[in-house]
Order: sequence, then structure tokens, then C-alpha cells
Amino acid sequence: MDLLLVGCGAIGTEIARAAQDMPEVGRLSLFDVRRESAEQLARSLSKAHVARSLEEGIREATLVVEAASQDAVRQVAAMALDAGRDLMLLSVSALADEALLQQLTRLARERGRSIYVPSGAIAGVDGLKAARVGKLSSVTLTTRKPPAALGLQGIEQAKVVYEGPADEAMRLFPKNVNIAASLAIAGLGTHQTRVRIVADPGITRNLHELSVQGDFGSLSLKVENEPSPMNPASSHLASLSAIALLRQIASPLKVGT
Repeated sequence: MDLLLVGCGAIGTEIARAAQDMPEVGRLSLFDVRRESAEQLARSLSKAHVARSLEEGIREATLVVEAASQDAVRQVAAMALDAGRDLMLLSVSALADEALLQQLTRLARERGRSIYVPSGAIAGVDGLKAARVGKLSSVTLTTRKPPAALGLQGIEQAKVVYEGPADEAMRLFPKNVNIAASLAIAGLGTHQTRVRIVADPGITRNLHELSVQGDFGSLSLKVENEPSPMNPASSHLASLSAIALLRQIASPLKVGT
């Protein structure tokens, strides 16, 4: 498996370091709009090199991993699929754009390729996917983070800063609610999935609570995530989830729904 990693920030760095140690990964190419970021990361990895261009990196890859931004998804995703490459998206909130989601799904189907979306910083996605086979009644996500992790200041007590459908949450907080997008894709869609975001200065961990109702019964869970050591706006579990999915893609044994 030859890998192109687009985005060499906090999560991209963790993915690259994991890919470095995977025998299934042959060529490891790096690309970042800030070329110096890709070059700095490449110097720390014996297997990696910096792609001279995005087009070159896609040509050399069998799997393209986006770990950059919503804008990167719009730039990279269609190009990779059209070139016949599989794709993993971490900036899943870009798929709040229904037209983009339909375009990428159509391209993947036409080219016989796959689009992979990690579970992110939440558990229960397997159960949600299984429940969708029956009838789902509701999917609600409550995310509670320190104000700084949400890019907010001056908040002295817990405050609800958003409550509504996932598609709007993904537009307003694109770097903080990628798990809402993952849950929406796995379940009821971006408009029927409900999201509540709380800025809470009294916590240090990122907290996520999921509630699912359907004809299967009910599912409730709570995850308390340590922030990423490299980026407090992201939970450490988010990068671990992407690495786990990368390993699953490479493995002949697939575990989970």
C-alpha cells in the first residue's frame, strides 16, 4: 500500500509516524500547502519523502489520506477518486456540503474506489451502523469542551454555544465536530442528527455523549477524551481512530461492523 498524506499538522504527524512502522506501507509521500511542514516531518521519518506536487503524490499513491482541512477535502478528494485512488477523510465536516458528498460518492462508485471515514473521538459507530439496518428514531451528540478548544474566550461558566442539526454545527465548528459528521453518515444524515455543543471552563478533557434510539432499543455512552498532545482542539482518540482504520485497511482480517 502506497500512501499519500495530505496535511502534516498534529493529526497528520501522528498518522505518518504510525505509517512509518507499518510493513504494509511501501511508499509514504507527504504533502502540505506549507511545504516546510512536510519537509520537517519527512526529515524525522526514514520512509517518507515530500511529494513535489499534489498531482504527483496522487499518481504515486494507492490510498490518499486527507488530514488537513475542509478546503483540502474540496481540493483533494475528487482529484484522488477520479484518478482511481482510495480515499480516507479526516475533515469529515466538509461533507455537510450535500452536493460535495454526492459528487464524491458518485465518483467513488464510478471508479470502483472506497471512501473511508474514521469513527473519530467517539465510540458506538458500529452499533449505530447496525441500528440503521432497522429503524432509527433519533441520534443526539452532546460535545463538551474547554472554551479554548472551541476558539472561545471570556466564558466563565458552562454555556451552550450551539444546539441544532449536525449540518449547521459542522459549518460553524468545522474543526471540533468531525465526529458529528461521522455519526450523521453512519446514521440519520446531517440534518436529522442533533448536536449540542457546550463550552465548559471547568473541564480539561473533551467530553462526548451519544444517545441513540430505534427499534433495536437504545444506546447511550460517554467518552472522556484527553486532548491531543499536539492540538488541544482535537481529542487524542481522533488520531488513534485514523491509525486504527489505516491498519484495518491494510489487514486481511476486518473486525467490526
